Amino acid sequence: MDLDLRKLRYFAAVAEHRHFGRAAEKLYIAQPVLSRQIKAFEQELDCALLVRTTRNVELTAAGKQLYEEAQGILAAVDAAVRRVHDVDRGLRRLVVAFAPGLRVSEAIREFAMRHPEIETDVVPARWWEPDAPLRDGRAQIGYLRKPFDESGLRTIPVGHEPRVACMPATHPLASRQELALADLDGERMLDVRNRRRLSLEEKFELIASGHGLVLAPLSVARAYVRPDLVHRPVADAPGAETCLVVASDHPDKLLREFLDIAITTLRH
Repeated sequence: MDLDLRKLRYFAAVAEHRHFGRAAEKLYIAQPVLSRQIKAFEQELDCALLVRTTRNVELTAAGKQLYEEAQGILAAVDAAVRRVHDVDRGLRRLVVAFAPGLRVSEAIREFAMRHPEIETDVVPARWWEPDAPLRDGRAQIGYLRKPFDESGLRTIPVGHEPRVACMPATHPLASRQELALADLDGERMLDVRNRRRLSLEEKFELIASGHGLVLAPLSVARAYVRPDLVHRPVADAPGAETCLVVASDHPDKLLREFLDIAITTLRH
């Protein structure tokens, strides 16, 4: 069966917003039209994707799986369309994916000064699938943290950063200036494995609400400062390795030049 990309995009919007009205507004179509398209999509797939209530929409197990698959499919399609348009316009573009808290702006500024004719852009790398933008074609270079799936990728280590314990400001350990891993024994830790698709904002909201502590790279904790949260260094926690990543062992001249610039700036 051929997958209808338009209906897949409609489904992804409903799955993202968990609401037909908000999804219809985002898609600029009427809500009844969207509802009919989703019902037709479920009939084509011969399975229920959504559980509809009077207030919102929830995903079935099949719907959750399809939503996970859809994000990669639609991102790859959008990236391919953009590359086609770039070729048609005679435009060369360099896109860098970056993990939360990591900053690649200095390298991009230096590269743009040397190559003003090259369009530069960035795309965020989600913490649960940081290598995805490189694999689906949205980016040619990544500035990421390990671990991630390194198969088929070339990685260049550029540094380490410490991990800190993030907790509510009212937590008993918040009064300490430095912690050890032993201090966290018995503490409730946020279950990130079963909350893979939480945004960082949602994760820190849960931490502030008392759902658990989390060990996070220092740059991530600094990027989400708020008065009801604190982060404390954990002296013996393993650091997070940062690296530059490209999708090929033999990058072209343009990518090699950016890598040289980035290695110099990011290792300072």
